[in-house]
Amino acid sequence: MTRTYPLSSPRPIVITPGYLARHPASVLYASGETQVLCAATMTREVPAFLDGKGRGWATAEYSLLPASTQPRARRERSGKISGRTQEIQRLIGRSIRGVLDLEALDGWTIHVDCDVLQADGGTRTASINGAFVAVELAVHDAMERDLLERSPVEQAVGAMSAGMVAGEALLDLNYEEDSSADVDLNLVLAGESSIIEIQGTAEGRPLSRGQLDELVELASSGIHQVFKRQKEAIAAAKGSG
Repeated sequence: MTRTYPLSSPRPIVITPGYLARHPASVLYASGETQVLCAATMTREVPAFLDGKGRGWATAEYSLLPASTQPRARRERSGKISGRTQEIQRLIGRSIRGVLDLEALDGWTIHVDCDVLQADGGTRTASINGAFVAVELAVHDAMERDLLERSPVEQAVGAMSAGMVAGEALLDLNYEEDSSADVDLNLVLAGESSIIEIQGTAEGRPLSRGQLDELVELASSGIHQVFKRQKEAIAAAKGSG
């Protein structure tokens, strides 16, 4: 197994805010060869179960463009999405809601769209990371237009994968590494150390508690690098707005 960067480092991260000219709250998030276009849109509505509750909501949609993978991914139609897509959409939504004060969004819903332009592993974690930047930009725009009294964003959210491949702990697995991993783990953090979600599966040998701790620590270190890049991208976008 050959890497051009250390096993404990994430793939190169490039965040391009304002990627869509007509949608300022859009972000192209790249982690190595994986590229995800994330956009956040605020609408003056809430789900029926929140009517009159003084709260807002955040939800997400995720999709793979047909040419993002080889072989071609089949385009999913409305109402006929796969179980994998549903699971990832819910994960992104939970991750975003986990760092929002929903009372500050009273009457508003943030819709996050995550479209994978190129897939090389880690699309769900890249989607979460890009989605957060898009949400920050959507909230900033809403406050600039006096649509919100205060920001609902309480802290950053970030995600990263880690895994055991041929007995070695790797951070931010690409497709080839993920396909051969004995263990694949995804970690979602809110702020410095609060855990929103851990997803982990032993595909080959069972995982020891020590290995679990190692992978969680490794993924956490990668997320803190994501936080730094997110902060830089958000600051740059707000400064140019």
